[in-house]
Amino acid sequence: MTLSDRDTNEIETVAKGSRLISRVLAPAVRLWLRSQVEQVEDLQVQIESGDRQILSGCIPQIALSAKNAIYQGLALSQIQLTGQNIRVNAGQIVRGKPLRLLEPIAIQGSVFLEAADLNTSLNAPLLRAGVIEFLQTLLKSGAAGMSSNRELNLQNLTIQLRANLVVLGADLISDSGNQTPIAIRTGFDLAAPNLLKLVSPQWLPHANAKRGLPLSDLDGYLFDLGSETEIYELTIAPEKVTCVGKLMVLPA
Repeated sequence: MTLSDRDTNEIETVAKGSRLISRVLAPAVRLWLRSQVEQVEDLQVQIESGDRQILSGCIPQIALSAKNAIYQGLALSQIQLTGQNIRVNAGQIVRGKPLRLLEPIAIQGSVFLEAADLNTSLNAPLLRAGVIEFLQTLLKSGAAGMSSNRELNLQNLTIQLRANLVVLGADLISDSGNQTPIAIRTGFDLAAPNLLKLVSPQWLPHANAKRGLPLSDLDGYLFDLGSETEIYELTIAPEKVTCVGKLMVLPA
């Protein structure tokens, strides 16, 4: 990934007033961000710190916003994030070394994903594996009138957004190469900040079907997002998904 001159200037412009921030910390932050994302546009970073704090290895707060970012293969239309009390290797940064986190940091903020972003992200192992695992579990459970103990070949994954609903679709490929469309339509709610649950899921004959078969056994099915992720607000609209929450970023 490359950051444009505009991106670089935005980082350094908000850093005025501190020689260490503008000449040392801002470039180090820029290089660190480049190592974390595959693509980013309109990146803006605001660093709040004094020279004495930087020399002690503490950055009280960094706020960033960006558009069209790709993080671990996930496409994000817009992000607005803030991290506080960030411990870094200040002594090495002053000597020209790359920025390195010394402690985990909690990043809070909001992320916006458009429908096109979600379908692009299906090419990323992180989201693709999760969707396939869920559909495999559904089919193997027999809840949709099918059952199988073997690994199933699912291709052509799609995600569609509706008002408060998500439609997951795929083609089930048989050993002989025949394709059978499968789909599930469901709402999502938060059972806890790190627990996502299905709401009134339905089995569909295909992704664009208007009517489906209720999957009562899967209503309330929980997804554990892990201890490093918390979501406080989740909004699903026909054009985008909005998440407000917190993510722990661990030192490499």
